Order: sequence, then structure tokens, then C-alpha cells
Amino acid sequence: METKSISRIYYYDWLRVIAILTVFIFHSTRFFDLGNWHIKSPLTYFGANVFQEFLMTWMMPLIFLISGASVFFAMRKGGAARFFKDKFLRLVVPLLVGIFTHASLQVYLERISHHQFSGSYFQFLPHYFDGIYLDPGVGGNFAIFGMHLWYLFFLFVYILMFYPLFRWFKAGGQRLLNGLGNLLAVPGVAYLLFLPTFFFFDWVEGVPSPGGWPMPVYMIFLFIGFVVASHERLQKSILRMRWVSLAGALLVLAVHLTLMSRPATWALFDEINSPLASIIVWFALLAFLGFGMKYLNFSTPFLSYANEAVLPFYILHQTVLLVIGYFVVQLAIPAAQMWLLIAPASFAVIMLLYEYLVRSYNPLRFLFGMKAQAKALPVPAKEPALAGGKIQ
Repeated sequence: METKSISRIYYYDWLRVIAILTVFIFHSTRFFDLGNWHIKSPLTYFGANVFQEFLMTWMMPLIFLISGASVFFAMRKGGAARFFKDKFLRLVVPLLVGIFTHASLQVYLERISHHQFSGSYFQFLPHYFDGIYLDPGVGGNFAIFGMHLWYLFFLFVYILMFYPLFRWFKAGGQRLLNGLGNLLAVPGVAYLLFLPTFFFFDWVEGVPSPGGWPMPVYMIFLFIGFVVASHERLQKSILRMRWVSLAGALLVLAVHLTLMSRPATWALFDEINSPLASIIVWFALLAFLGFGMKYLNFSTPFLSYANEAVLPFYILHQTVLLVIGYFVVQLAIPAAQMWLLIAPASFAVIMLLYEYLVRSYNPLRFLFGMKAQAKALPVPAKEPALAGGKIQ
């Protein structure tokens, strides 16, 4: 099996930060699209849907691809017990905390904004366990997947499912894994990943599609992320093909969004949405990886800080957006001004909560999936200097 020799590959960290910030931007625009959501502005625009379609095409697939690479690197650090302990603490603990704390606040805000409940948050809490929440306006109140934290739940489930295969790949199955990497490293072959993606997309049509893709399709991105991280020749091929990947992504995306944005072609868009999205996503993912390898494989103090903050930021972001957005959308101001209030104010509040609460206290770090901060060792007192048998 071919692997990189450096201890950490920083472009994955940069791409993770970029992807989570994209999720924040995506959710900050959900107040203004034409679809149903937890809280809606009275001012909605089809242009928001077009922008979101652009983001959904690659946003969550990129996160699952990076997660697959992270699984590969994590499996080099020890046995199964250590691996699953780390994943449980990083994924399941913050998921459970979210389900039983701030997810209820999101459901409450949705209920009062949709005139489905009247009363205070504390009056709503006993009703939080009335039925299973499915989607905005669908089902009961209990957010069994933690609202936007569904990613943590399904990532953990998919890791459980793939772990035996991944462990075998790193032991007796290295030859097969290396052969798959060699095949995908042949120029142009990696783009053919759109075929299994499309067929799986079409096969599971009708299942929940958070983030724009049917839930089971994310397993493909997780799996390929593991394969890419394992194979240096494949990485070099992705690097060489980065401009082709970018050109392909932009070209097919332009067709995709043009069909969506013109009422005369909506029917055609519905017919070919899944194959076009399946083509775009692999051009886009390979472009992100290629340009990341070329320009982002370095570390800075900012990256160190942001990489540690990225999970707490993700956990907090939608709750904060909804709290602030609930009040802002009631103002009699243009939608652009609403967004310029919601997004920066939410970002600032999230970072303040992270910096002065989550990051600073080990119990909260644990609840947000972070490692405990090492306690600073006491600085030993200096011994007085001696010269000629006398204290100086």
C-alpha cells in the first residue's frame, strides 16, 4: 500500500475548515429560499435555491470524503478499542448532548414560528418527547438525529459498517486496495466514479436527502476518501488532473444551474438532475483535492486554531443561526440586510461561545468532542545562584 511519508497532510484540514464554513453559509441562506425550513423570512427568492443547489452539489460529499481520509489516518494510530473510543467521544458524545439540549431549542423555535405552539421554551420542553421529528413540518418533536447533527450520527454508523473492510484492507487486503488505487490513478478513470454514484442515487431515490444527497450515497464518498488517502500514486494523478477537474466541474455545473434557473427547462432539470449532479460532484471533489494538494499543504497558527474549532463550530452553528434569525426575520428590512445581520452576528456569537466557554473548560471540551487541554505544569522556582560559596 502506498502512503505519504509526512506525519500530517494539511490540505485535508484546510478543506475541512472551508467545507464547514460553507455549511454555515448554506444554512444562513435557508431563511430566504422557497423551500420549507425551521424559520422563514417573509421575503423569499428563487435565487437562494439556485445558490444552494450549487453548494449542495459538493458540500456534504466533500465533508464525507475528508471523513474517509480521516478514518484512514486514525486507523494507523492503534487497535480497534482505541479507534472506536476516539470516534465515540468525538461523534456520539456531542450528538447525544445536542439531542438532549440545544436541538430542543431549534424545534421550539420552529414550532412557534410556524404557529404550532404558543408558550415559553420551558413550557415546550415536556412536549419535546412527543413523537419523532423527521423534517420541518413533518413528524413529532423529538430530534432523534440532533437536527443538523445527523452528519455525526450517520458518519459513526458508516464507520461501524466499513470498519471490518477497512481493517482488512490494511492487513490482508492491501493488494486489492492498492489495485483499486492504481485503477483510479489511470488518467480520467476517477471521473467514472459518477457511474456508481448515479446508479446508487437512482436506486435509493425517495430516502431522506439531508445536504442534497440521499443518505446512503454518502457511503461512496466516505469509501473513496479512504482509498485516496491510502494511495500516493492516485493522489499524484489527482494533482496532475486538477485543471481538467475544475474545468469539467464549472462546465457541467453551468449547464446544471442554467436548466434549474429557467422555468422552461424545469421539467428537463428534474429528469436529468441526478446524473448531472453525479458528474459534477466528482469533477468538483477531485478539483478540491487537486488544488488542495497544490496550494494548501502547509500549516499556520490560524489553521491549528480553526481545525480544533471546526467541530464545536459545526455543532453550534445552526442553533445560533435560528435564535438570531428568529428575531431578525421579523424586522421590516430588505432580505439582503437581514442576511447581513444574521450571518455576521451568528458567526461572532458562535466564536465567542467557542472561545470563552467551550475551548476554555475541559468538561465542555469533552461534551463538544474535543480532547482535554493539558494542565500547565507549575514553573519551578529559580534556585539562587552561588558564587564563591556565597549567595548572590
